[in-house]
Amino acid sequence: MLCAVYKSSKKQETYLYVPGRDDFSKVPDVLMKTFGTPVFLMIMPLKKDRPLAQVDIKKLRSELTIKGYYLQLPPPSENLLKAHLAQNKAN
Repeated sequence: MLCAVYKSSKKQETYLYVPGRDDFSKVPDVLMKTFGTPVFLMIMPLKKDRPLAQVDIKKLRSELTIKGYYLQLPPPSENLLKAHLAQNKAN
């Protein structure tokens, strides 16, 4: 299975995976408006034995098959105040 990977022109660290290059037919219009103009990055083979850094390969393959796209959002930012308060409470 191959997929095309695009980065968002509006949202940092946000990526869209689709089953074919420039095939956004299954991506909802609202998502495309929020995502902005997709910037093509690469065509990538999805091999079961090849892990990806930020994405669960099984989930990616499943979403591409079922929904026709996969949206990768940035990891949540760390709440430094909450971490500091928890550390001080522990001490």
